[in-house]
Amino acid sequence: MAHTPAQLVRIEAEALRHLAARLEGPMAADFEKAVDLIVQCGQSRGRVVVTGMGKSGIIAQKIAATLSSTGSPALFLHPAEAVHGDLGMVARGDVVIALSASGETEEILRLLATIKRIGDALISFCCNLKSMLALASDVALDCSVPQEACGMGLAPTASTTAMLALGDALAIAVSLSKGFRAEDFADLHPGGKLGKKLSRVHHLMHSGDAIPRVGLSTPMSEVIYEMSRKGLGMTTVEDAGKLAGIISDGDLRRLLERDGSHVLEKTAGEAMNLSPKTIGAEELAVRALNVMEEKKITSLVVIDGERRIQGVVHLHDLWETELI
Repeated sequence: MAHTPAQLVRIEAEALRHLAARLEGPMAADFEKAVDLIVQCGQSRGRVVVTGMGKSGIIAQKIAATLSSTGSPALFLHPAEAVHGDLGMVARGDVVIALSASGETEEILRLLATIKRIGDALISFCCNLKSMLALASDVALDCSVPQEACGMGLAPTASTTAMLALGDALAIAVSLSKGFRAEDFADLHPGGKLGKKLSRVHHLMHSGDAIPRVGLSTPMSEVIYEMSRKGLGMTTVEDAGKLAGIISDGDLRRLLERDGSHVLEKTAGEAMNLSPKTIGAEELAVRALNVMEEKKITSLVVIDGERRIQGVVHLHDLWETELI
């Protein structure tokens, strides 16, 4: 019987609901054991080797990629190539995750003896917990589904969707257990659109001679010149090499409204904002944007722990990150 496209999606959604119920119930303890094995593997500098044949192999590649991008070094091992030398990828201390809906995939079963001898532990994703692969595993996670979305019930569809979701759940649970942070994620994604969004402040800030700087005793005429010359709409005010305050275009306008031409008689120390908003160089660019939006300002001074000026990050610098 042919299913409509909507029915096919509902079949896969139902498979995920069953998987979620198992994770909250009978499979919860086994899932936690799998998480612990991978965390311990990472602590001993081991890797996660993910293997699978056919459609399961494609899912295995995605799981390996997700593990790696969330702080758990992982690689994909093709089981057919493994028996021709690639099994050398598996080293002592590694954890192997094997994906097989039937649990009887010939190419994977050939590897069991070597995996059990070399690897630290074997975790399997199977639809049949009485299969040879499941019984040989240290942890067997149940990926069974009520039915495949394929009308003939043959093509791996709902079962591979369940495997993919289970792999995502495992990778994220491991990253949370390790205390993996957004900053760590940024370090592993330096390129492309995602890398730009996860840039750190020190990647974007103006530094060195590009930083507008004046001293406490600098006359306002020179302050205005420095602000104009550096083009950031502000200047830092230094005292003994540390940030004492800032003067922005907005500060100048407010001073002119209040004091008129007498502003030019002041020094930077007399005109500056004593409590400027600052940020650390290792903070994420998105954090800088959030502060600017919250405080309705266009720049932040970047300082270290001793209030030494390291740079200035401007709202315009965030445009290329596509955060705006």
